[in-house]
Amino acid sequence: MHLKFKKYLVTLITYFLLFSTVSNAENIKNIVITGNDRVSDETIKIFSSINIGDEINSDKLNKIIKNLYETNFFENISVNFENHELLITVKESPVINKILINGVKSKTMMETITKNMLLKSRSSFSDYQLDKDRLEILKELKNMGYYYSKIEILQEFKENNSLDLIFNINIGDKAKIKKITFTGNKIFKDSKLKSVIISEEFKFWKFISGKKYLNENIILIDNRLLKNFYLNQGYFNAEINSSFARLIDNESFELIFNINANERIFFNNISLKLPDDFDKNNYTKINNLFQDLKGEPYSINKIEKILKRINNITIYEQYVSTNASVEENVYDNKIDLKFLIEETDPIYVDKINIYGNNVTKEAVIRNQLEIDEGDPFNNILFNRSINNLKNLNFFKDVKTEFLENTSNKTKIIDISVEEKPTGEIMAGAGVGTSGTTTTFGIKENNYLGNGLSLNANLEISEETIKGKFSLRNPNYNNSNKSIYTNIQSLETDRLSDFGYKTNKSGITIGTNFENYEDLFFGIGINSYYEVIETDSTASTQQQKLKGNYFDNFLSLNFDYDKRNQKFQTTQGFRNYFSSDIPLISETNTLVNTYIVTNYYEYLNNSVLKSSFYFQNSNSITGENIKLSERLYLPSNRLRGFQKGKVGPKDGDDFIGGNYIASFNISSDLPKVLENSQTTDLKIFLDVANVWGVDYDSGLDSSDDIKSAVGLGLDWFSPIGPMNFSLSQPLSKGSNDITESFRFNLGTTF
Repeated sequence: MHLKFKKYLVTLITYFLLFSTVSNAENIKNIVITGNDRVSDETIKIFSSINIGDEINSDKLNKIIKNLYETNFFENISVNFENHELLITVKESPVINKILINGVKSKTMMETITKNMLLKSRSSFSDYQLDKDRLEILKELKNMGYYYSKIEILQEFKENNSLDLIFNINIGDKAKIKKITFTGNKIFKDSKLKSVIISEEFKFWKFISGKKYLNENIILIDNRLLKNFYLNQGYFNAEINSSFARLIDNESFELIFNINANERIFFNNISLKLPDDFDKNNYTKINNLFQDLKGEPYSINKIEKILKRINNITIYEQYVSTNASVEENVYDNKIDLKFLIEETDPIYVDKINIYGNNVTKEAVIRNQLEIDEGDPFNNILFNRSINNLKNLNFFKDVKTEFLENTSNKTKIIDISVEEKPTGEIMAGAGVGTSGTTTTFGIKENNYLGNGLSLNANLEISEETIKGKFSLRNPNYNNSNKSIYTNIQSLETDRLSDFGYKTNKSGITIGTNFENYEDLFFGIGINSYYEVIETDSTASTQQQKLKGNYFDNFLSLNFDYDKRNQKFQTTQGFRNYFSSDIPLISETNTLVNTYIVTNYYEYLNNSVLKSSFYFQNSNSITGENIKLSERLYLPSNRLRGFQKGKVGPKDGDDFIGGNYIASFNISSDLPKVLENSQTTDLKIFLDVANVWGVDYDSGLDSSDDIKSAVGLGLDWFSPIGPMNFSLSQPLSKGSNDITESFRFNLGTTF
């Protein structure tokens, strides 16, 4: 039993015995308070909720004692009532002079374990709060993986009834996850289930990852991830019965998940219930959403996507406010769905309050909101608004709170942001079969709180030295359009294999914006000055193309992006087209680029990716294009061949072409290492060609299709991402130089 509670209980029993005979209330004519030094008489009276003239009885005496103990100002209290006089005698709790915490060196860890402490410097000491603080610190350390932490608390009493609190913390070693086990219904391999969760088994090469240590918060997330995984594989009633850690040895645990997954169920009949005035075109759009759903395994993600799409269609194209829901009927191993759509009365936004933006100007935040005061509240637009704020990368956290007034159907929205440092200093290096690269950069994402992005970087490789400064305003003049400018300088030395080197400097000004849902448009002006030099061994035609050039281009681009996610895409497609149109140019070169990429998920979450790439570079007035405007196949578009060393040659120099095209297809393969979630193995086929030489058609090698098959391995190693490919060329031209093995390592520091 806690000391404070003991004192309170003894006091209550005493006064119960003293006043149990008091049956009639008496009035207080005088209040005498003794023993107090720091706490004034008036303060004690206020917390006692008692005044002269009040009636007194045993219940009120008990309440006085209770109220005063709850202040934590006093360690002992006695109350006596006699001859209409109330005597309150107190012994004040010591005042905490200072709190010292030893054994914690990390500033971040110190902030974490102390953020919820009840005891503070200059506050009254409480045994109860001290015990709570000790348990809270142990809890936070446990959440960080330190299961073996111990705390020794010393109390050093000083003059004037004060004390110092000293927390001596022995953090100990982190609790390692030696083994992860899945029990119950074993439908999937352990390796697959391990790839779903965040927690990882401890391996010596994972010395950077913090996921290999036991963390109760992460385990809770793991439970949700596992359940969602089963729900999306057709197991409607899947449950994670339990998850716990079992001590294996002195420093390691086995993490055990018990899973219950019954029979797999499949989508069957699907129907719609619509308002009477529902638009026929919208009905067709919605009906098309689940035409291919029947017979597919149950998936909660598919249902949620359909509901979201229904809301998008109805809100954007017919109603101000709707509610889309689904009724599920399970029988045998089938499930029938009925999607219900109803128009609802709109709730209007009365006010939007923004808090926590000490640096970021309020206008910058409001410019990201797709809903405004006076608008009907739209949950889709609201969620997009919050995502817009998070995507700014200005804030550690974005919280929202609603206050609804049902009487006049309005809503007040409170948005609270927690800002974070937005400046970065970056350095990185890469090494591979194509050479080495070193990069340095400075970046500020929220300059002067205006939302402006400034970026300066320098990149040095064996062929190039590139410097770039960029400035971007993501929401110019409240227009939802971004404007940007880039100033860059590029020096490229390709004399040894390509016969030329170039020094190019220029400026770009442009804008881009979302023109329609998932369709993005960009326009810009490029101006640059370039000096091209050739090698003495270069051909006569190559020599003719050296000189100084001044060019201005209009750049247009269209990007239709329907991928389910930008990174680690599993479904969808992306179409991209860009064109650089000459305005004032010495060669009047028109450059067009077209890329279409498709993603298809099949079997056990494997992803099939196909991509078509095409680019042309031609003078619209018939001149020979510059050496630097000739096209070379990107290395990722044609594996199995040395970078740039394919296609037409003029003497000893690879000169590229006016046209390049490639078709690439790849697919995931099962994990190389059963328990590894940081490796991806792929099989690929690359087919490509480069052709067309405007100054000499005799150099054209348009019939020389290049192709290769191979294996690729992506590994997120402790020192950075590593990429390996082993290729076997299938077809090649007489000039082409093959490369069976390729690797790249990139990291930052």
